[in-house]
Amino acid sequence: MKPIPFNSQKDLAPVVFDTQTCRLANELKQLGIPWQPHVGCFVWDPDAHIKAESPFPHRIYFILSLPRFVDIFGSIEAIAEKLVWLPTWHQARLLCRQLGVPDSAVANIWQSQTPPSAGDELRQIYELLIAALKA
Repeated sequence: MKPIPFNSQKDLAPVVFDTQTCRLANELKQLGIPWQPHVGCFVWDPDAHIKAESPFPHRIYFILSLPRFVDIFGSIEAIAEKLVWLPTWHQARLLCRQLGVPDSAVANIWQSQTPPSAGDELRQIYELLIAALKA
């Protein structure tokens, strides 16, 4: 069966990782966010190291088979070096706890009359993580 790519005109986006979110994730990487590649992680391939077409927009991939990624990159360390980890909302919240970001700071994201979009909420959590790493 031929793969059916994501259609942004009719499909609901499975992930909220847009260009801005990817850039923030790259900043997290540059600041040394702790990450060991493993199954269940979304990653961004900004330099097109992976030749297979991405099933998600913006060259986003999901690590379903870690051995497959090791086949492509040669080692776990090379995966971490060449790809950018895109923490999900849940992973980002766990990182907030690990890095001492107060729950009240995360709750403040929802303190306006209009709740943020899913993408805005995740970007704001990434920004909290960036601030924690810079502190």
